[in-house]
Amino acid sequence: MTVSTTTPNETRIHPRPQLQRAAWRSLDGQWAFAYDDDEVGLSERWFLDPAFDRTIEVPFPPESPASGIGDVGEHSVVWYSQPLTAEQVVRTQASSRLHVHFGAVDYAATVWINGSQVASHTGGHTPFSADITDHVRADGTDVLVVRAVDRFHDVGQPRGKQDWLLEPHEIWYHRTTGIWQPVWIEEVPEIHITDLAWRTTRGTDSVVLELVTNRPLTQEAVVRVRLTFEGRVLADVTATTAATGMPIIDIPLRDQRNGQHYEKLVWTPETPRLIDAVVTVTDRGTSDEVASYLGLRTVGTANGRFLLNDRPYFVRSVLEQGFWPESHLAAPSDDALRAEVELIKAMGFNAARIHQKAEDPRFLYWADRLGLLIWGEVPGAFEFTTPAMHALTAEWLELVRRDRSHPCIVTWVPFNESWGIRDLLVDPAQRAFSRGLSDLTRALDPTRPVISNDGWEHTHSDILTVHDYEADPDRFRERYADNAALAALFGGYGPSDRMMMAEGTADIGGAPVMVSEFGGIKFERSPAAPSWGYSTSATTEELEAHLRGLFGALLSSRVIAGFCYTQLTDTMQEANGLAYEDRTPKLPLDVLRSIIAAEANTKP
Repeated sequence: MTVSTTTPNETRIHPRPQLQRAAWRSLDGQWAFAYDDDEVGLSERWFLDPAFDRTIEVPFPPESPASGIGDVGEHSVVWYSQPLTAEQVVRTQASSRLHVHFGAVDYAATVWINGSQVASHTGGHTPFSADITDHVRADGTDVLVVRAVDRFHDVGQPRGKQDWLLEPHEIWYHRTTGIWQPVWIEEVPEIHITDLAWRTTRGTDSVVLELVTNRPLTQEAVVRVRLTFEGRVLADVTATTAATGMPIIDIPLRDQRNGQHYEKLVWTPETPRLIDAVVTVTDRGTSDEVASYLGLRTVGTANGRFLLNDRPYFVRSVLEQGFWPESHLAAPSDDALRAEVELIKAMGFNAARIHQKAEDPRFLYWADRLGLLIWGEVPGAFEFTTPAMHALTAEWLELVRRDRSHPCIVTWVPFNESWGIRDLLVDPAQRAFSRGLSDLTRALDPTRPVISNDGWEHTHSDILTVHDYEADPDRFRERYADNAALAALFGGYGPSDRMMMAEGTADIGGAPVMVSEFGGIKFERSPAAPSWGYSTSATTEELEAHLRGLFGALLSSRVIAGFCYTQLTDTMQEANGLAYEDRTPKLPLDVLRSIIAAEANTKP
């Protein structure tokens, strides 16, 4: 893991952990900022003379206190500008290129350098970059300008938990507008790697590397891949593009073919072993070297169980909104992302369902490094129109491509609770969209289970999930007691009075069944402010008893393959977290762990 050392007395984790080069410089910090409520910035050519009257701390959204702005009002268009020092745009090789990278800008972004447009991008959770080499002067007078458009009331725009009303209501929160993930500059060779993906074969005895470069490689190009674990070389493979075309390289791992050594390298939450990788591409006299990593693990489903490395694994997950009171969807710091993973594991969970958000790659790095299974989910839209379908599909495919090499991610969730496909029970087009986007996800990544519509109204899901906020532990226990109970549940209307299957019949005993939302117990430090939850406990004693009853009901089931508790932390008006907004647990960690990590009744 390389770090930026441009800023004195500060180090930062690389914002793109699985494709790193040493020559990068963070641009996070103070930027000039302006609202453009009248939308005159383009006609007045603000990108030529960005004399903005405010400052903002990037990458925190302007709605958040951490940004220094803290304005949650209706502002759909914002502008940023940042002068670039000569040191930030210096090139060590005359032939190399300079790229500016944006981790995420919500929602539609345009980028200029010295008045020249260099990039435009749509999608509030996906990264993009621009080649700025031919537009910089490198004399200390260069200016980077960004315009972001985030339509306040546009419910067809994938927005997840970001409210379209002025004041947050029910389960939706303040918006996140503009830049909310890191910005950095990187020096790259003229011919360079733009994307790579690692895929473990079924028996974990080989790894497939898929490479994309900025231009087609010649037949004389050479690709070298070196894999090491704790300093020991596992593989050192060289291939030519004459043999591989656009490089897709199969890398054998001979040690994994010996059953006695099989488990010494595989990745699990209990043993999060990561293999270091160095990939080098040499072509036409230039060479590009990047650092990466991977984890050897497979996931799947069979006989009603979730499988990790071909063995049944009981999933203990928590709903993670990834929202901080001081910084909203942006993490307060690199350390906060690591602490979040550590808190989840300390409570006794082995998984997290990232809810209606594509989490920062640095969070996924810590989930990889510390051992936490992740359910990847797309921020949903809230209407069914051609533009909404196009926007959701485009952003989701970018996210799957961005994150498919992370061993921590074990499930893809393109839809939640029929958001954006509200009428799929009666509308064949909406059912086709749910089914089609799920199958498209499987085509892009055939290695992970896909849930077509988490919670209810499934079309084609590899895991059958149900959202159930029953507060009575006895009734909860009965509902998931055996396969007969599950068949009755999935044969009709579920706990939320929604049909569990939108088409077809549930494969009870074949597909795993998970209660992917439950609990949601409200418990407050002070009841002074209005708050929300699915049920309420008035004292810590009541909360502990309530949690023991609900978790115990699911852990006693012989047929449930896992669960997801709602939720990790209080979030704005939601007071149903296991921890407060400041991440202080509501019960001692050892008490929570004794409840959450208790033995599951999964033996035949």
